[in-house]
Amino acid sequence: MRIGIVNDMVTATEALRRIVATAPEHQVVWTAVNGAEAVRMCAADLPDLVLMDLIMPEMDGVEATRRIMAETPCPILIVTSSVEDQAARVFAAMGHGALDAIDTPALGSADPQWAARPLLAKIRALNGLTGGVRPAEGRQTAPRRRSGAPLIAIGASAGGPAALAMILETLPRDFPAAIAIVQHIDERFAAGMAGWLAMHSAVPVRIAAEGAVPQAGTALLAGTSDHMVAKAGGRLGYTQRPAEAIYRPSIDVFFDSLCAHWSGEIVGVLLTGMGSDGARGLKALRDAGHHTIAQDRATSAVYGMPKAAAALSAAVEILPLDGIAPALAGLFTQGHRKGGSRWTC
Repeated sequence: MRIGIVNDMVTATEALRRIVATAPEHQVVWTAVNGAEAVRMCAADLPDLVLMDLIMPEMDGVEATRRIMAETPCPILIVTSSVEDQAARVFAAMGHGALDAIDTPALGSADPQWAARPLLAKIRALNGLTGGVRPAEGRQTAPRRRSGAPLIAIGASAGGPAALAMILETLPRDFPAAIAIVQHIDERFAAGMAGWLAMHSAVPVRIAAEGAVPQAGTALLAGTSDHMVAKAGGRLGYTQRPAEAIYRPSIDVFFDSLCAHWSGEIVGVLLTGMGSDGARGLKALRDAGHHTIAQDRATSAVYGMPKAAAALSAAVEILPLDGIAPALAGLFTQGHRKGGSRWTC
């Protein structure tokens, strides 16, 4: 990968440069000392990945991320001194399209190679996120009448935190369906994201524990780098398989598990994100007779996953972000169990 480094500390920039140099498949193509310079560098020489610090003079990493994703979109990984301490800024940057976040490797570590391993692993994982969507496999599941609890299943990636916050704060407090969310995020930051979303949400938000039973009016967020899945008995859990999945946790794996194990009504929602995760799973939900929604191009911070879903005709509706919560509320208040084709097949 061709990598740009954005950091106002010379020692941090040099350390990151040395780490990247240890992997011969990567190269540093430029460095920038603040967000404004990074915006200019991306316009002049767009890299495959930007390692973006958060706190810098002139323009911080949040605003730089917003500008880059609006003007010259490319994958951005937040690399900052403490993701936990900068959680609000991290989620703001992810809301503008940053893919993930990681702590800056310890500069004074007694074992520099060991300290560099998490960052190199993150870079390798992000290297696969820009692949195209594969054709649908033609799996047609016979629609069946639903008898269990209704569930909103949401998948999101780059730009997802802000999109999720807007949806959750717009839903009515007495929303009659359960909500389950898969957001591409490192498991170390999932609890912080659940707390951040809860501050913006009209319904409670918490991490989905192994064996959790989704409840109406509550949102459960996937909380590990393993894949969240539906299991027998209307419970959620986690699995490491498929181990080779680029996306962790995988939206496709979650949506597929719902097709196999969830007996109630499902509305699948695929939001902003890079790559194609969730597109084939959303198609599987639609083929199984469930209602499906994808975010539109104009309101997506990164129009990758929703675009892939549209290419597969996986979405019954393609909606702007501010139209998704009202559509969900309408489905479960006005249209819920009317006996029309939307719910009974």
